[in-house]
Amino acid sequence: MKDFLLKAGWADAEAHPLAGDASSRRYTRLTRGLESAILMDDPEGDVSLFARLARHLLSIGLSAPRVLAEAPGKLLLEDLGDGLVARLCTDAEAEKRLYLVATDALVALHRHAPPEELPVADAAHLSQIAGLVFDAYVPGSGAPQTPEARASVIATLHDLIAEHAPETDVMMLRDYHAENVLWLPDRDGAARAGLLDFQDALKGPRAYDLISLIRDARRDVSGEAAEACISHYIGQTGTHETRFRTALAVLGVQRSLRILGIFASLAKSRGKPQYIDLIPRVWDNLQTDLAHPALAGLRALLDPALPAPTPETLERLKS
Repeated sequence: MKDFLLKAGWADAEAHPLAGDASSRRYTRLTRGLESAILMDDPEGDVSLFARLARHLLSIGLSAPRVLAEAPGKLLLEDLGDGLVARLCTDAEAEKRLYLVATDALVALHRHAPPEELPVADAAHLSQIAGLVFDAYVPGSGAPQTPEARASVIATLHDLIAEHAPETDVMMLRDYHAENVLWLPDRDGAARAGLLDFQDALKGPRAYDLISLIRDARRDVSGEAAEACISHYIGQTGTHETRFRTALAVLGVQRSLRILGIFASLAKSRGKPQYIDLIPRVWDNLQTDLAHPALAGLRALLDPALPAPTPETLERLKS
């Protein structure tokens, strides 16, 4: 690390560790006088992919961190600041304004073809990874495991995605929410949304990142802000409203099922029980999207198969 910073010209900087995420990545803010940069240390990940994707996003006019220096497992990045959207949504007006800027970034992103190197998030992939809810959440809650229910849910979800969200024609940032978007007021248009977490990007359907934004596992998004984002996206892109809203609901269910499994797995395998406290919100998001008429059949399969996150269930998942 010392040699990397020496070559980059930042060996004399002060280091200030930043809060990480659910991955193995570690972030440190380096400061020297009035200058600052972000050190990303990711020994298990592909930092070269992050660098390539950052350059792609910058090339289409969006705000990703510029790469200042690069080495295996390490990146020195432009510091885009601390203005996380999640922290700045202090009232309904601010939330709506900031979420619309985040939606503008998706509109701009979807005007460009995704990088060819990205893996494809098609119906087969998305439905299979949703099965994590049966691998971690269901057994962790103490409910009996039912392979038949798992297979039926995955098959039904596969068919729903194939029917309502089959396109894989945009770069899907994949973890697009208010703690991964920065407010950059000194920039213009869609570039006012600073993009942070995109190293796991895929080629996928257009509705995925928008439902990720408005069905946040970490904060409650008002119905007014969510509806404003949907209407704004439809108006800016000319997409078919009924089909798009159905795609949002289908992908919202897929995401919520996967997140329930991820959070249960993080508590068990990585000793991070704090993620269990987020499960009731994820459950509410799941119920909201399952209320769509197109998902009635899937709901009938899930209702008896998934235990609700009662206090007793949450305590079992934590322990």
